[in-house]
Amino acid sequence: QVQLGESGGGLVETGGSLTLSCTASGPSVNKYAMAWYRQGPGEERKFVAYINWSGQRSLYADAVQGRFAISRNNADAKSTMHLQMDNLTPEDTGVYFCNFGGTVNLAADTYKPGPDYWGNGALVTVSS
Repeated sequence: QVQLGESGGGLVETGGSLTLSCTASGPSVNKYAMAWYRQGPGEERKFVAYINWSGQRSLYADAVQGRFAISRNNADAKSTMHLQMDNLTPEDTGVYFCNFGGTVNLAADTYKPGPDYWGNGALVTVSS
């Protein structure tokens, strides 16, 4: 059984920065991809970024490319994923969810979220 814990988030002005973290705990968690999604007010949950099990491969949504950076640290039975968010705009406002164990299509360079493991969400609010 995998446990997910999120931290970070908060209120920041336009142009500011925030860092989100998500820790996955359980057997072999450092062998699986992880990702961030976000859900803005009145919107569907959308892909933000993913990182593969080793941390050597990542992909970003166009909306955050060049402003956000995803990383992870692996240890025994624990893996912590970070999302460094810079130059934030009001359009980045939303609840950010981490996802664990999704499927990576290397040919298409896409990530399909794992259905079973979602974090509780971290609220990010960017004021104008």
